[in-house]
Amino acid sequence: MIRMTRAWNLLIIVFTQYLTAIFLVESRKDVLAFLVSSKLFLLSLSSALIAAAGYIINDYYDVKIDLINKPDRVVVGRAVKRRVAMMWHTALNITGVLIGAYLSLKIGFFNLLSAALLWLYSNQLKRMPLIGNLSVALLTGWAVYVVAVLFNSHNIMVLAFAGFAFAFTLIREVIKDIEDVKGDATFGCRTLPVVYGIRSTKTMVYLFSLSFLLGMCSLAYRFAGNELTVFCSGLVAPLGLISFLLYKADTVAQYNKLSTYCKMIMLVGIISMVFF
Repeated sequence: MIRMTRAWNLLIIVFTQYLTAIFLVESRKDVLAFLVSSKLFLLSLSSALIAAAGYIINDYYDVKIDLINKPDRVVVGRAVKRRVAMMWHTALNITGVLIGAYLSLKIGFFNLLSAALLWLYSNQLKRMPLIGNLSVALLTGWAVYVVAVLFNSHNIMVLAFAGFAFAFTLIREVIKDIEDVKGDATFGCRTLPVVYGIRSTKTMVYLFSLSFLLGMCSLAYRFAGNELTVFCSGLVAPLGLISFLLYKADTVAQYNKLSTYCKMIMLVGIISMVFF
């Protein structure tokens, strides 16, 4: 169950939401209040449950592809029966949506939308160029921004970090598609590298990285805030590093390492909230 739900990733979601609340929503006015907040606990719990259900349904639909790309990681159909996996997926989604609705109808609605999008992603969207990548990236960004929705905060830095989570998730998802191109092509998944080739897909990542950086700089200029300016400047090195490593990469192992680097950069970026 732990392997199937990616427990480490779920902890990162919870960690991110608590840091967002403590260091961005109220600028550290009352750390203890957030640490013992039942509202924040329930929000993080509901987000983790929805994400866990998403991982399960993704494994459910991807058994054949994973047997080619990552045979050692296949759980559904081996350690866990497909019927049991579907039962867990349904139970986690229902619980996550109900907890969200208890917090507010808006959060309950978006939890329901997130659950539906994760199912649609696993069943269809991930087999389409870019659309599946955007879906996962949007949900990752939402996991940050929903904290501001819960506490009715208008801190621009929450939006900036949500954009950061969106951008680096999108980059990582595209890199994972390059890594998995063999299995995806075998089963007819029309991901970016399958449809346009690896070289063109790399170019798209470079262009998106540049566009994101310019967008953040534009936001910093518009709001003329020191925090946003520092945040924007801090993006140059990691985006440059990813672009350089992507340019040099040409093996599955190298793409896998690059995907791991992206996750590490995201984690470091989230931890950097403590300085804002």
